[in-house]
Amino acid sequence: MGDPRLSRIKIFVLDMDGTIYLGDRLFPFTPGFLRRVEETGREFCFFTNNSSKNRAAYLEKLRRMGISIAPEQMLLSNDVLLHWLGEHHPGASCWVVGTPALEEDFRAAGFEPKDPQGDVVILGFDTTLTYEKLRVACDLIRAGRPVYGVNPDWNCPVEGGFIPDCGSIAALVKASTGVQCQFFGKPSPHTLDYILARTGAAPEELAVVGDRLYTDIAVAVGTKVTSILVMSGETTPELLAQSGTKPDLVVRDLEELASLL
Repeated sequence: MGDPRLSRIKIFVLDMDGTIYLGDRLFPFTPGFLRRVEETGREFCFFTNNSSKNRAAYLEKLRRMGISIAPEQMLLSNDVLLHWLGEHHPGASCWVVGTPALEEDFRAAGFEPKDPQGDVVILGFDTTLTYEKLRVACDLIRAGRPVYGVNPDWNCPVEGGFIPDCGSIAALVKASTGVQCQFFGKPSPHTLDYILARTGAAPEELAVVGDRLYTDIAVAVGTKVTSILVMSGETTPELLAQSGTKPDLVVRDLEELASLL
């Protein structure tokens, strides 16, 4: 039986880690959910805060899992920040604390990512993190360079549990410099503006689906966008009960959500 709260939704914006898969394991119900979305005349796209990979890597990962999508259906926090930098720091040289994939995205957008005298400092989810990267970043920040974080996530869910994400790296940098970076990615308003512009949807036609209260759900707070929490990832019943951020709808996983469409 359908849920009346979903009747106006035309596009589902799906988180990835903890929502459609965990690590390299696709949840068995994900393909059925995607089919159900299309059967009901709706659309879907993906948005990930995970800044350790780029669009090409995610498209390839999904393809290996049997999910083929158009490139414009894959949205990333990397792109939100790069779009903003293009408007506010055009042509800036950067010191990017990030993976080679994130560095590739910066080069493709016309930014030098490895300038030790960079105009701006960028903190990403860096699974190739070194002490030297942190040292240069902190020196530049102490010298007055602005610092931006790609995504605020504290941890990234993986099959074995969790690993430190961009928010944790930013906390280390703040402890050293006293400077809190501005974050992009979910729940930044920059992200919602980006999603609305890319999808062409009105806020009331959009549903964001994810497993994290402080990113996936918080991005919709105070807007007409519908937020749907899946309990297949990071959030536990205890965390949900304690949180001041409340989703519009809570489901066990995408399988239960499919049954409501």
